[in-house]
Amino acid sequence: MERPALKKSPTCINWTNKERLGTGGFGHVYLYQHNETGEKIAVKLCRLDLNVKNKERWSREIQIMRKLNHVNIVQAREVPEDVTSIALNDLPLLAMEYCAKGDLRKVLNKPENCCGLKESEVLSLLSDIGSGIQYLHENKIIHRDLKPENIVLQEIGGKLVHKIIDLGYAKDLDQGSLCTSFVGTLQYLAPELFESKPYTVTVDYWSFGTVIFECICGFRPFLHNMQPVQWINKVKNKGLKDIMAVEDMNGEIRFSAHLSYPNNLSKPLLEPIECLLQMLLLWDPAFRGGGLDPKTNKPRCFTLLDKILNMKVMHVLDMTSAQLHSMVLGVEESFLCLQRRLEAQTQAHISPESQELLLETGNSLDPRWAPMQCLPDGLRGWDASIVFLFDKSLTKYSGPLTARPLPDSVNFIVRETKTQLPLSPLRKVWGEALSYICGLKEDYLRLYQGQRAAMLSLLRYNSTLTQYKHRLFSYSQQLHAKLAIFKTSIQQDLEQYTKQSNSGISSEKMQRAWQENEQKADGFTQVANVSGLDEEILALHSEIVELQRSPFARRQGDVMEKFEEKAVELYKQLKTKCKSNDPPHGYSDSSDMVRTILQTVQNQDRALKDLYTHLSAILMCKQRIVDLFPKLEKAVVNIKAAETEVMQMQTKRQKEFWFLLKIACAQSNSQLSSLKQKQPSDGETVQQLLDENQRYLNHLTSLMQDATQELKQSVMDQDWSWVEFGANKVDSQ
Repeated sequence: MERPALKKSPTCINWTNKERLGTGGFGHVYLYQHNETGEKIAVKLCRLDLNVKNKERWSREIQIMRKLNHVNIVQAREVPEDVTSIALNDLPLLAMEYCAKGDLRKVLNKPENCCGLKESEVLSLLSDIGSGIQYLHENKIIHRDLKPENIVLQEIGGKLVHKIIDLGYAKDLDQGSLCTSFVGTLQYLAPELFESKPYTVTVDYWSFGTVIFECICGFRPFLHNMQPVQWINKVKNKGLKDIMAVEDMNGEIRFSAHLSYPNNLSKPLLEPIECLLQMLLLWDPAFRGGGLDPKTNKPRCFTLLDKILNMKVMHVLDMTSAQLHSMVLGVEESFLCLQRRLEAQTQAHISPESQELLLETGNSLDPRWAPMQCLPDGLRGWDASIVFLFDKSLTKYSGPLTARPLPDSVNFIVRETKTQLPLSPLRKVWGEALSYICGLKEDYLRLYQGQRAAMLSLLRYNSTLTQYKHRLFSYSQQLHAKLAIFKTSIQQDLEQYTKQSNSGISSEKMQRAWQENEQKADGFTQVANVSGLDEEILALHSEIVELQRSPFARRQGDVMEKFEEKAVELYKQLKTKCKSNDPPHGYSDSSDMVRTILQTVQNQDRALKDLYTHLSAILMCKQRIVDLFPKLEKAVVNIKAAETEVMQMQTKRQKEFWFLLKIACAQSNSQLSSLKQKQPSDGETVQQLLDENQRYLNHLTSLMQDATQELKQSVMDQDWSWVEFGANKVDSQ
């Protein structure tokens, strides 16, 4: 039968074809952008006429896509009317949201990911794709072609989200739970599909497990260098818990129930994720996924996945040893309990009293809160969220002087540098070498983050010190001012007292008390003098400025990054040789890669020595501030005590002053009374009596005026509003 001719694709008026994004089972996917709004969509169209069966598949994909609505399934869009004209035949187009970050294969192909993704990326993948698969299965849809090429990434709210695409091979289970037809990607295909046996949703479990393993380790789990038709008979008798099969350099196949090393998972996640993979990669589809969990009414594999994603893990980097401790936190675990666990796990067994736990911001963890409250929302890997542990009893850190241990295969090429090895196994070894070099750089960067956290903590302490300083100097200046007024007034009072003591009122006891108060005031001047503390604080401020300006305060990883780039280039060159057919079975030694490893180790050693020297200087400066706080607090207490005593002396002296005035007034009244009672003699005239009375009256008036004038010049005219009994009490008196 002659196929109909293809339509000629007309040009869109409002939309522009920017690029081809990829190829699906039956057609190409293109990126279209609106000429005015800039809106972008992905448009999938057939590039060939299809037979009836494939047309049904194409139509089914569009139907399935249009009825799905989930954040981890790529969203279908309405095909713009203008774009419908680009169809090459009579089959409908499929428009989808455009995911700008590319697909997972692109991420896995990066040389730095040759031994797996970072822990945070793995956890994000587990959450997103696990949720997407469950949604499909709940809607009675099997994807059947789950692979890295069919997982794309989109940035939503600053977070990368994984989305499942390409449902061209998806099977709708509305008409039965068993299917027998399949055309898909063989590398991720479940074993039962090779023989066209009936299958269920568990085929997606196998594909999901294969993708997870590859994302963790950098290669597929079972004899990744072979095609499925080659490895299926070699792997079918694997153990129930085996999740990996590799062929060593001698051609022997080795099985393992554990993930390959190196990988980027922390210790608490290794065992549960291995258990998850053991469920997903079971050979027998009847048991794959672990069966139905009666408690959750979900497959056990997804119950375990939820448990993994709900774990609360705190990653603590011990800055004294550069060891990372990943701790699973209990719901009601106290801060002290966490500290005791750290004491047991750290090399130096740092006691809870000596532990200081800092966030990257330099803030200390609040011991009043449960440790779980200090964690960021969601499960984040150690590469994204770390708490730094310092030993407050130490101010000098020597740091780790040895690099992280070499993987066995990398250790082999370091010892046997000139040995010629086949390119294919050598590629994996060089991948591990590249991962090791990247790890050295990341180890340094984590420790630098710890140094930076220590510096930020020092700056916070310095800010508190500055506040203490302002508070202390304010109290000191107030005491100086009050002492100056007190001493001036008491000197004036003593002078006036001496002048009138011969002809007026006198009290030796009161005079001695006033003189003693004057001497005490001289002593309090020393209390108010904080110049020594001021010099010490200024010296610390200068030292902190120098620490900030030091070249070791800045990241020193540039040289290591250059070695990493060199290792990446060597790895790319080896990959190119492996793909070349000339020669078909090449060999190579590892001289260049080993040289790069050694250079990176040496550079890291120098960088860490400088880092720990600078860190020790930061911690010593911080300890000096800590030691200074009690001195400042004591100075404040002494100044306040001196101020209180000065106020008490002033109060007492004021009472004595007014008592003197009372006595003076009483004596004057007594003299007037005696004058009134005195009878004139025969020789005295009335005029004489009047003159004498006038003299007494003038004398009394003069005394009162002198007292009033002295009062005006006394301390009572000064600002004594700080005295406890206040001005209004004086007024009332």
